[in-house]
Amino acid sequence: MTSKQRAYLKSLAMTMDPILQIGKSSVTPEVTASVAEALEARELIKIHVLQNCADDVRQLAEILAERTHSQVVQVIGKKIVLYKEGRDEKKKIVLP
Repeated sequence: MTSKQRAYLKSLAMTMDPILQIGKSSVTPEVTASVAEALEARELIKIHVLQNCADDVRQLAEILAERTHSQVVQVIGKKIVLYKEGRDEKKKIVLP
């Protein structure tokens, strides 16, 4: 992913609300499955890591990206933005 594409995805993610939350149980198989499902449906998702999660947010982002075969767009504070190119041509985000 180029820096121009990453910047474009960041601009799209700015207006989005987080659709998933990660709590004190951290990254469980269920959370991973939910993230994978959300990426299939939307391509670009935002995740909120709650205060009671003791793990490092950047590490969580890398783990989720690896398990779901997606890319980390950005990590800001307790928010993670992930992107995975979808298969459905109608819903696809056109990257510059």
